[in-house]
Amino acid sequence: MSVENPQTVDDITALIVERLLANPKVPRNINGDSRIMQDLAFDSLAVMNFVMEIEDALDVSVPLDKLADINTIHDLAVCLKSILDEQRGQA
Repeated sequence: MSVENPQTVDDITALIVERLLANPKVPRNINGDSRIMQDLAFDSLAVMNFVMEIEDALDVSVPLDKLADINTIHDLAVCLKSILDEQRGQA
């Protein structure tokens, strides 16, 4: 996996988990199925701040309307993969 250039949903999920685990308040047993708000106890502001951090890391922008469909770390990774594929002309 290349963190700078993730190619798969699994790569992106690993990047997200790695970034989340940098926060000592995040439970240590998270995975792709972890629910961002319920399992990580993130409020909407914390979710927005974290998404902006991931956007910066991947040089993407997640449309606000897509955030409403994101519940788990895997959901976020799938959304980011779709955006990256569009940017790379692979959609």
